[in-house]
Amino acid sequence: MEIKIHSVHFHADQKLIDFINDKLSRIEQIFDKIQEAEVFLKLDANSHEVRDKIAEIKLNLPGKILFCEERSKVFEESVDEAVGHMLRQVKKYKEKIQGE
Repeated sequence: MEIKIHSVHFHADQKLIDFINDKLSRIEQIFDKIQEAEVFLKLDANSHEVRDKIAEIKLNLPGKILFCEERSKVFEESVDEAVGHMLRQVKKYKEKIQGE
């Protein structure tokens, strides 16, 4: 699986990139036919206090694209929640194609 990480309007440090790669490898262990994963890291520009950190994950599967978005006060938490949500979607997709 090819992983692309896009940090919008800031530079993500290597520790965060390694964290994302580690979390996404959990998804690949469940379903190895994932063609590409894209992660978008954004800062919420609408909040005037502590800025929310948004993590969006898009997975390209054979015949389907899965997407989720999570937000919290730190990127690690946003990514962790998004990966958990994506794990459920991938498991559901895998069960569906195995039932066909």
